[in-house]
Amino acid sequence: MNTSVLNERNIILNLPSESKDAAIERAGKLLVANGYVNENYIEGMKQREEEVTTYMGNGVAIPHGMNEYKKQIKNSGIVILQYTNGVDFGDGNTAYLVIGIAGVGDEHMNILSQIALTIQYEENVDKLRAAKNPEDIIRIIIEEGEM
Repeated sequence: MNTSVLNERNIILNLPSESKDAAIERAGKLLVANGYVNENYIEGMKQREEEVTTYMGNGVAIPHGMNEYKKQIKNSGIVILQYTNGVDFGDGNTAYLVIGIAGVGDEHMNILSQIALTIQYEENVDKLRAAKNPEDIIRIIIEEGEM
C-alpha cells in the first residue's frame, strides 16, 4: 500500500471509548489534518452513518463520506483509530478499530478491498487490536491484505 495513503501519522492507538459520532468526527478530522479531505467531508461521513451503519463486523467500522461528498476529497487516504474498550456502533456492535477512508475516483474500492481482505479474519483484527505501534498496524494490513 502506498505510504501516501497510509502512514504512521494516520494511526492513533489506545484511545479511550467515546461516542460513535465523536469517533467518526475524530477520524474525519484526522483525514482533514493529514490533507486528504476538506472539512465538509466530515458531514458526509456523519450522513452516511445516519443512512446505514458503517460497522462491518469483527469489531471494525469503516466510516466514509456519501457519494455527493466525493468532491471534498483531495487525496486518497486511510486513518486508523484503535479503541482499547471499543466504541458502541449500536445494535450491540462494538468497534475496536475505526478506519476512516477517502478515495479519489475508484481508488477507494482498492483501499476497501485491501482492508476487507485483512479484517475478514478475526485473528487479523485481534492482531490490529493488540498492536502497540503504528508500524505494526501498517505491516499487518500490508501482509494480510495482499491481493
